[in-house]
Amino acid sequence: MPSCDVLGLCQYQTNKLVRIQSVRLGSLKWSLNGTILLIICIMMLWNREYQEFDLVVSSVTTKLKGVAQTNLPGIGDVVWDVLDFSGLPQDKNSFFVVTNVIITKNQMKGKCPEVPSKGRLCRTDKDCEKGAWDQQSHGIQTGSCVKFDVLKKTCEVSAWCPTEATSSPPRPALLAAAENFTVLIKNNIRFPAFSFIRRNILPQMNVAYLRSCDRGNDSLCPIFRLGDIVRGAGETFSDMAVEGGVIGIQIKWDCNLDRFMQSCLPRYSFRRLDEKESNRSLYPGLNYRFVKYHMVNGVEERTLYKAFGIRFDVLVFGRAGRFSLVQLIVYIGSTLSYFALTTLVIDWLIQTRCYSAEVGQNYSERKVESVQDKQQCILCVSYVDEKRLRLVKKSHKKSLQDLKAMSEWHKDNTVHLRAVLCLLQQDVGDSQAPPTQKSDLTVKHRRPAWCKCDRCAASSSLPQEELCCRRSDGACITSSPLFQQLVLRRSLLEAVLLHQDPLSPPVGEVQTAALRHCAYRLYISWRFGIPPPDTHPAIPSCSVWRIRNEYPSSDGQYSGFTPSRTTPTS
Repeated sequence: MPSCDVLGLCQYQTNKLVRIQSVRLGSLKWSLNGTILLIICIMMLWNREYQEFDLVVSSVTTKLKGVAQTNLPGIGDVVWDVLDFSGLPQDKNSFFVVTNVIITKNQMKGKCPEVPSKGRLCRTDKDCEKGAWDQQSHGIQTGSCVKFDVLKKTCEVSAWCPTEATSSPPRPALLAAAENFTVLIKNNIRFPAFSFIRRNILPQMNVAYLRSCDRGNDSLCPIFRLGDIVRGAGETFSDMAVEGGVIGIQIKWDCNLDRFMQSCLPRYSFRRLDEKESNRSLYPGLNYRFVKYHMVNGVEERTLYKAFGIRFDVLVFGRAGRFSLVQLIVYIGSTLSYFALTTLVIDWLIQTRCYSAEVGQNYSERKVESVQDKQQCILCVSYVDEKRLRLVKKSHKKSLQDLKAMSEWHKDNTVHLRAVLCLLQQDVGDSQAPPTQKSDLTVKHRRPAWCKCDRCAASSSLPQEELCCRRSDGACITSSPLFQQLVLRRSLLEAVLLHQDPLSPPVGEVQTAALRHCAYRLYISWRFGIPPPDTHPAIPSCSVWRIRNEYPSSDGQYSGFTPSRTTPTS
């Protein structure tokens, strides 16, 4: 369709199809199509591709329960309730539980030696800078170097004294009893696109249910034991309680809101979110500090607590789906391309050795039409000792006889077969009469190395003219009686010329050249039949010189081989 033709916009074009009558291929086609259709349907139902989806919007609240009693060094028995072990308020959708503590009691404002691990050792006051401090120190240096113990001296600081000396938490954890604490998780969700609201405490759950539900028997119970949560994350509570850590409580909502398949229930899972191994983390676990102030004899004192614990983050994610005709149509349209796999598999099977080579060649010839680049010259070569035509690329360096074939082509010369039968039916005396033979000029030339029939001439230096009629040694095609009858016979050539131009037959030298060129065309039509599209038939050197001997040029000059698309003569 021309690009500038406006009327071409009203045209409709279809692809070319080749229909093969085969029970095996037909059965294979429907088997592959059926398998693809089955997979598409399974994936559509499994992933609910026929639905429109919306992501969850949620809010979470938690409520801790539990009481524990511990014996703290230097303090004695201490009862911990929710306010004590729940720690400071955490981020949204999370809560913290204290599991271990380091206590530094009776701290007062004053001056005391810095802890060696937090400050540098000193020998004299010159080693301490007055007013200096850093991120690791407990206070501001006074400029004095004092004894920390019998062996060490450190810089004196102005701080809450005594400073915190212990850095490693006690083992086992002091609040290991927190394993038996429980938490009630209340999760409200909403899918805005569908105006759907749900909570993890289902309508049938009443007060009596919440008091007695056990997650070991009921996976929907919203009350969790902390030890079970940590165990569900693959950890041991007693080990994790020493330094603390972060546990994720995942709530997944996967809701089907279709009327006859409605289902929207939470699924709970647990995992650890922080680095587990202490030697892989610079600051392992999780901790924070808090103090309790009190007055002793009119002096303000405080007790410093370094609390280790586990933070529980509640992570809610999910989606809801509802049937949508648009999504179904889009899914069907996107999966239609998968049926092209059937064509690819069968085409590959036909064109490989897994199937009949004859069927594959016939299929390729009918379905695939080769179009060559106009800048690339493809030559068509016919050998008398081969049944198929050879297609080769024109080369200016190699002899045409030595070029390797790109592909092969089946010859169709039924037209000339009928012509041969007509010639055989003519008068026997006329057909067997010895034709007028002229001297064979090819014997004057030395046989070139690429010649196989001993009648080719090496008078040209063009590689595209170095072609013999055979691939192996044997008789030349010019010695065939059909060559004389179909190519050189003057009466046949004159009849063809009159058929082409009935009113102006050539005469003289023009007639001889016309007969010579007509003989070339008859040879091509005889040996090549209908050449492949966009190829240039190449006539062997022996046949060219035999024709030139029969119909020579007066000055002995010839134009030589000129590739052109030749239309066969009937």
